[in-house]
Amino acid sequence: MLTVKFIVENKEEVIARLAKKHFDGKEIIERIIALDAERRKTQKELDEDLAESNRLAKSIGELFKKGNMNAVETAKARTKELKEKTKIFSDKLSALEQQITDNLVLVPNLPHESVPEGSSAEDNRVEREGGVKTALPEGALPHWELAKKYDLIDFDLGVKITGAGFPVYKGKGARLQRALINFFLDEARNAGYFEVMPPTVVNAASGFGTGQLPDKEGQMYHCDLDDLYLIPTAEVPITNIYRDVILDEKQLPVKNCAYTQCFRREAGSYGKDVRGLNRLHEFSKIEIVRIDTPEHSYESLKEMLAHVESLVQKLELPYRILRLCGGDMSFTSALCFDFEVYSEAQQRWLEVSSVSNFESYQANRLKCRYRTADKKIQLCHTLNGSALALPRIVAALLENNQTERGIRIPKALVPYTRFEYID
Repeated sequence: MLTVKFIVENKEEVIARLAKKHFDGKEIIERIIALDAERRKTQKELDEDLAESNRLAKSIGELFKKGNMNAVETAKARTKELKEKTKIFSDKLSALEQQITDNLVLVPNLPHESVPEGSSAEDNRVEREGGVKTALPEGALPHWELAKKYDLIDFDLGVKITGAGFPVYKGKGARLQRALINFFLDEARNAGYFEVMPPTVVNAASGFGTGQLPDKEGQMYHCDLDDLYLIPTAEVPITNIYRDVILDEKQLPVKNCAYTQCFRREAGSYGKDVRGLNRLHEFSKIEIVRIDTPEHSYESLKEMLAHVESLVQKLELPYRILRLCGGDMSFTSALCFDFEVYSEAQQRWLEVSSVSNFESYQANRLKCRYRTADKKIQLCHTLNGSALALPRIVAALLENNQTERGIRIPKALVPYTRFEYID
């Protein structure tokens, strides 16, 4: 979340930048500033009363020594009165601080100055394209038909066991999943990321720390009995490793990667564009997370983009990179790039990764900080990206590599699959 200090000192800038995300922030920003003014006034009154109480406590002993019992009784009466007042001020201060927090969490992150204007995905800006689109043989099939033809994925069996959006991978389909997971993890480690294996359920504090709560609770699976949430992305547990942590500047950047299953309710998703692997409730994903200084975080973002781009290049997939417009960005990101790969059989682009810089927005919620060389404590910047999410990668690999012999496996993946064709 944004800091109160920044909001108070940059009111007009905050309101103007929020407008790029199509968020009308005037009323809530003014409310936060008013609450903070009341908080500071209450804090001043509390401090003054506490200071007077301390002075009286010291003076009572001196008055006893002098035998001035009337003054002692007067001082004791005043001390009692101040104790009651400080309790009132303390309670009021706590209530004001909670009101400020309750309002701050409703304010999205400010978009970076380079974020394009726009209200929807149609306004996203294509940064660059790569790879080659290849013509498919006559009678080419979409991936859900290929999955059935080669007995790779059983969507109906998944419905039987769990429900729609929970496929069962079989044979070479299961081996392809495992190959991609290992390939992506090896590539991440080679790029300097430290592998972790975090839990796939988190508590509410973790969901709040990375911004899933209270903004996206309707999209998360919630275990009511234990008040735990199934993770929508490994970003949540990995980033929360550093909740309430003060890092040394020499430790930055922190670079972590993880493979997890991810769970999303995808409420309201329907239609032809969600067929097969296009939109699932459970899927595999490798996530990369970085924690860095504000001065270096955008250089880190470039490095993350280059890493994800290298993956789609090695998989020989046609791709494009989009800079998201203000209206299509997430609540928490300051700057976000989407990677899409082209599906030849579906004749459409499929999103396979988002790479984002959250600046200090998550770090302020997490209290993730670092100590500078001159011993000052500052908020970190946090970044993450999918490297990569498997379902639509698998869809594109199956569809784009159809041949008369079968489905060709990209050369970089063969050492992991140990087969060159699905036939």
